Amino acid sequence: MEISNLFTAGGVVMWPLLGFSLLGVALIIERIIFWVRINNRQNKVVREVLQLYRLNNVVSALDKLQKNADLPIARIFLAALELEEATPEEFRLALESEAQGEIPLLKRSQNIFETIIGLAPLLGLLGTVLGLINSFASLNIGDVGGSKTTGVTSGISEALVSTASGLVVAIFTLLFANTFRGLYQRQIAWIQEYGGQLELLYRRRYERGDKSYVPNR
Repeated sequence: MEISNLFTAGGVVMWPLLGFSLLGVALIIERIIFWVRINNRQNKVVREVLQLYRLNNVVSALDKLQKNADLPIARIFLAALELEEATPEEFRLALESEAQGEIPLLKRSQNIFETIIGLAPLLGLLGTVLGLINSFASLNIGDVGGSKTTGVTSGISEALVSTASGLVVAIFTLLFANTFRGLYQRQIAWIQEYGGQLELLYRRRYERGDKSYVPNR
């Protein structure tokens, strides 16, 4: 059966399923670009910033972060390092609050993915039910075993197309949604790890009374 025939056989629910599939593909591409960009640059940038900060080169560390301000971790570090004469507690709160502000960006489209995963199979099932209703509506009790039975059987097989389509859309979206969820969880752990290292460096300088922790800009 050709794709056009499959689409027709699936009934009216194939249109929202098509919309879900196109939306899902577009969001998946956007998320792939987002995570590839982060993973390719972030680790190197943060390691260089921490090394500069250990060497008391605060200005260079800030410059490095500002040049990479499109990265979530860079914005988190900047929010804390640009505070003037902050106490260690204020520094930690700045890191935590900015990290919380980055969570919606890291989790972007996750709710949409979950909606597609939940609704696509239900729409497919609805299409199958509607197809079965139409198939059996054309069958009279006296025609059982007659010529119309073949048409009903064919109608049932076509009605199942919508269920299969809904499952395909949901499974495809689920695979990528779980991948992005794993990347998000790893990113949160990564932010906590390197944020903790920066906080420790800041606290040590603060306790020593070393004013190099203050950005002179």
